Amino acid sequence: MSDLLAGPADIAAGLAVHGADAVDRSARAALVAHDVPARLAAQDPALWGPGAEAARARLGWLDTHCRSRDLLPQLAELTAELGDLDHVVLAGDADLTLAAEVIAGCLGRPLTVLDTADPGPVRAAVADRPARTVLVLAGRHGLDRTADAHLRVWRAAWDDSGPEAARHVVVVTAPGSPLEALADELGAVVIPADPEVAGHWTALTAFGLVPAALAGAPVIELLDEAAALAGALDRDRDNPGLALGAALAGAAEHGRATVALVPDGTGLDGLRHWAAALLAAATGGRVLPVAAESPDAPGATGAGVLTVGLGGALGAGVGPGVDADVAVNGPLGAHFLTWEYAAAIAAVALRVDPFAEPADPAGDDEPAPDAGPPSSVEGAIEVYAPTGAPADLAGALRWLCAGLGEDEHLAVTAYLDRRADAAVTGLRPLLARATGRPVTLGWGSRRPGATDARGRHLLITGAVTDDLPVPGRPYTFAELQAARAAGDRRALAGRERPVLRLHLTERAAGVAQLLDTAGRTRT
Repeated sequence: MSDLLAGPADIAAGLAVHGADAVDRSARAALVAHDVPARLAAQDPALWGPGAEAARARLGWLDTHCRSRDLLPQLAELTAELGDLDHVVLAGDADLTLAAEVIAGCLGRPLTVLDTADPGPVRAAVADRPARTVLVLAGRHGLDRTADAHLRVWRAAWDDSGPEAARHVVVVTAPGSPLEALADELGAVVIPADPEVAGHWTALTAFGLVPAALAGAPVIELLDEAAALAGALDRDRDNPGLALGAALAGAAEHGRATVALVPDGTGLDGLRHWAAALLAAATGGRVLPVAAESPDAPGATGAGVLTVGLGGALGAGVGPGVDADVAVNGPLGAHFLTWEYAAAIAAVALRVDPFAEPADPAGDDEPAPDAGPPSSVEGAIEVYAPTGAPADLAGALRWLCAGLGEDEHLAVTAYLDRRADAAVTGLRPLLARATGRPVTLGWGSRRPGATDARGRHLLITGAVTDDLPVPGRPYTFAELQAARAAGDRRALAGRERPVLRLHLTERAAGVAQLLDTAGRTRT
């Protein structure tokens, strides 16, 4: 067992945070001295200063678990009515779909998430029992091009624009949104989202609960677990959210801004991806979360790294048997509320508004002109090296890695099929070992954001051999995916970030070649 278990822990409602005080006691003391725990629990937006206007309408996540109970009768009725539709597909932006994916995955329920324009997963989903599919569309406002394409391809698959097709669609959106109006036109079921909660904070709202419930997850248990924890959030002691948030902020203030989120083998493995996205958005780049594969993975430990183990409920006072600085263990619903509270606490301590709109928005999805010929072609990989970088694959990778500054990290974004091309995730630990610096890896649906403003970037695209047209539109899914990648390249170029793009002309062979080259890269 880790030595951190011998120290004190903050425990409430079956969730324990071990090791936080050993990271930094002063950050917690300062927060308590300014009455931050009670003020946050009371939803005081002044915590982020007089100019933090967005916070006034974005603190509903603190008690959305109470309001979400109003959804339960409707969800029970809808689940019974759609009982024969046992293939649940969720489409929408990643910040609104990731929590539902985590819930379903952690609780062992089947849920297909389409947050990508890559035609491979879309084609596979549409081919899987279309007559028994319910499509959940998630969006706060309207549909972006990708979600619109998903709706169109499914309606074509059902080959029916009448009442039977409408039965296959459930829309989750803010009241009065353009998407609600579209749902009314379609005759689809509309479930209103909590207007006081947005983005990655929506785990315990309709965005997280509706698709999970339709997939068979016992969402009432999540709400019960969050409610049990909520009573601890105004306390100065035995407050897991305060302990975790203070540790995150204290570590960042003292040179450990990289937070490696590692699974401890006790369940809830996918939770680290949601927690990483939440922390990245909430801290405005002050904290760099890395979802590491295991506690001993490259980049999960070391100087400048705070290692946090995540796991399921093991009982009060018992934590994971992993080597970590901080351990967080408890039921999933309590985890969601604890991490949200901790992210807000860290933002207070770091003097960041966690609800501010990002200063550097992601790229658009407009078609882009051809990027020109590649710098070189090696096997199944085309190299598009920027000016001043070596043209060959090995040289370009070394250039990208060797140029990392003291406060920089390497961000890898793969515009591929995250199931069929999952082997590319092996690139993260290889590059972390080669550079000795933090390395993140995300999919094109989870776009480069504020955290990556100080990073160097590796973008990976792939050839499409079996494209899929978007019904009623003059473009295909592959063209949408290419436009997404091009938009992100433009946005990163506007931030003057170094970008290397690699295009896999044959995906499986290209991934294998890239992993081999990365494994031999040294800086």
